[in-house]
Amino acid sequence: MRAARGAEALACAVLRCNIGDRRLPANEPAGDIPGTPARFTRTPIASRASTLFKSQNDVSCPLESIVTERQEMRLNPVVCLAACIALLGSAWAQDYPTRPIRLVVPYPAGSSSNDIIARFLAQRLSGPLGQQVIVENRPGAGGNVGSEYVAKQAPDGYALLVATNGPQAIAPNVFKLNHDNQRDLTPVIMVANVPYMLVVHPSLPVKNVKEFIALAKARPGQMFFASSGNAGTPHLCWELLKTMARIDIVHVPYKGGAPAMMDTIGGQTQMYCTGLIAATPQIKAGRIRPIGMATLERSPAMPDIPTVAEQGLPGFNVASWFGIMAPANTPNAIVQRLYTEVAKVVNTDEMKKFLLTQGAEPMVMDPPKFSEFLRAETEKWGKVVKAAKLKLD
Repeated sequence: MRAARGAEALACAVLRCNIGDRRLPANEPAGDIPGTPARFTRTPIASRASTLFKSQNDVSCPLESIVTERQEMRLNPVVCLAACIALLGSAWAQDYPTRPIRLVVPYPAGSSSNDIIARFLAQRLSGPLGQQVIVENRPGAGGNVGSEYVAKQAPDGYALLVATNGPQAIAPNVFKLNHDNQRDLTPVIMVANVPYMLVVHPSLPVKNVKEFIALAKARPGQMFFASSGNAGTPHLCWELLKTMARIDIVHVPYKGGAPAMMDTIGGQTQMYCTGLIAATPQIKAGRIRPIGMATLERSPAMPDIPTVAEQGLPGFNVASWFGIMAPANTPNAIVQRLYTEVAKVVNTDEMKKFLLTQGAEPMVMDPPKFSEFLRAETEKWGKVVKAAKLKLD
């Protein structure tokens, strides 16, 4: 109903903005504004606009009253159109949502913490939003299929993307995509950060990053690191270390994180970069040794492990992250509504405890900060990809 009234108000306001006649009758004295009668004064546009938009529900605009105003000075059409669009967008946002919302996860169901977190979050958003939030899995091409799908949906807030660092920040630097993440998608909220750590096989005679770098420089091209696949976060984690520390180590890609971890445990490779959930049981069993957290701050889950940054490589920061994005041009009022409701859920004790079970930490960012963060992440990984001479078509 509000949207319908908003549409009527829009039509009426546009008509008011565009009907007019700057010519004065021969017997009409000129006023102090060129092209207007003496009975008109220099009234500020803001004051005149307030009379046009008294309230969202006031949509009365008898045609005869508009026609009789044909001698009035026209409002600036650009200003008027912007005001009309804002009015209509506000009406839509107040009604939103009126049907179920799809939260698209670009990975297979149950295959990652991203899917698990998305389902937990969706269940707790349905109540505040007044509509069911449905998780929809659209896997393929390392998350790029799902990202492209959402980028091409209508910008109405009913198709949202679970955004992660792989498809959003790394892929644009590696693959030829059919969409542009920063042009075709708009950030809604950053939800969580998933810390990574550097681990080595116990046979490697190092206990920290400084010792590792010294050993790597003494054995150029003789030490091997595993990854879950080309251009993934575990791969580029070590490429970033190679660039910053100026060492020569060899990449061994696997088809997934499980075989990469198994071969590191078995000693076929000596190093791996992984999340806390996968690493913790292996560390406790003594099968791998942690040498540094890849994030800027120590993890509350393992506070005794120093960061790579504090061990001589300031600025070193590698983590997977979880956020929500919408198609570009989604009305700001809808984006703000989603941000507010998601932030409320993320800041609950229940959600914080759940994130910890997934090796994640709450990290709420509003749309502007998330947008800035995404640009910085894309630029950072672009430099790493260029240094590694990595390009996959």
